[in-house]
Amino acid sequence: MPGIEQQPATVPATRGVSVLLPAYNEADNLVEIVPETAAILEAAGLDYEIVVVDDGSTDGTRTVMRGLLSERVRYLRLRRNSGKSEALRAGLSAIDAHHVVLMDADGQDDATQIPQLVALLESGEADLVTGRRALRNDRFIKRNTSKIYNAVTAKVTGVEGRDFNSGLKAMTGELARSLELYGELHRYIPVLAVWGGFRTLEVDVEHHARRHGSSKFGRARFWRGFLDLITVKFLTTYTARPFHLFGAIGVVIGAIGAAIVGWMLVLRIDGQTIGDRPALMAGVLLVVVAVQMISLGLMAELIVHLRRSRRLDAETDVEVRG
Repeated sequence: MPGIEQQPATVPATRGVSVLLPAYNEADNLVEIVPETAAILEAAGLDYEIVVVDDGSTDGTRTVMRGLLSERVRYLRLRRNSGKSEALRAGLSAIDAHHVVLMDADGQDDATQIPQLVALLESGEADLVTGRRALRNDRFIKRNTSKIYNAVTAKVTGVEGRDFNSGLKAMTGELARSLELYGELHRYIPVLAVWGGFRTLEVDVEHHARRHGSSKFGRARFWRGFLDLITVKFLTTYTARPFHLFGAIGVVIGAIGAAIVGWMLVLRIDGQTIGDRPALMAGVLLVVVAVQMISLGLMAELIVHLRRSRRLDAETDVEVRG
């Protein structure tokens, strides 16, 4: 993890509700959002803290936050820009609240709805409440690519949801402490929560236009998000049974390769020359790759088995000593 600078708090970090704002070059927004959010939480009677994680900003964020620090406002700064997932991970590791609220620092999320999300957590209805942006104040392209992303994510992961990447989320402290975020996995917090056995819920929330500045996410977020979707699918489905994935891929590739090689064999028996045919090389290559995939799956299964055995041995040792 990159270096973290943390301003000393005048009170213990533990709060009933911690509102975590990852920020990258959002000085103009923070100067408005932090006091407004504090006033809303104060009016709702919540025991709260606001934690701003500066993801290596190069604007005046550091100066602005010096003026906003109080007994309920903390500031963490990453020494270089590392991405939203890393900023969230740093923030989550620095708090120990009963409930955690994630909110973007661009002014698009509506802080007035935080008490509603927290109330749903308090009722025990869910462990994660995601704010679903029913009417999005974003560009046409961003809105429609987001719809495709959400539909594909729901289909691939089997997790119901229409707004996985909403910046406004409320979760229990237990769930927050269980999250392992890196890469672009902040987009898939609801999927990771379901995989961990937690209950999730989506509720409609207001969504506003960005107050100041411009979006920090470029076109690269699309292909990075796609690759991380594959990662999430693997982690949530095949971690305990990797051979089901690699073995299945190997069988399919091997069947195609065997069919091609069989076809070449028939042609050779028929008296035709096959040594210079690209199909022969392709068939042999596919068979070799299939053997490698199956071998990789078996090795992964062996690693999983050894890890389980060590964990069981450790648990047994604890029980015996106890």
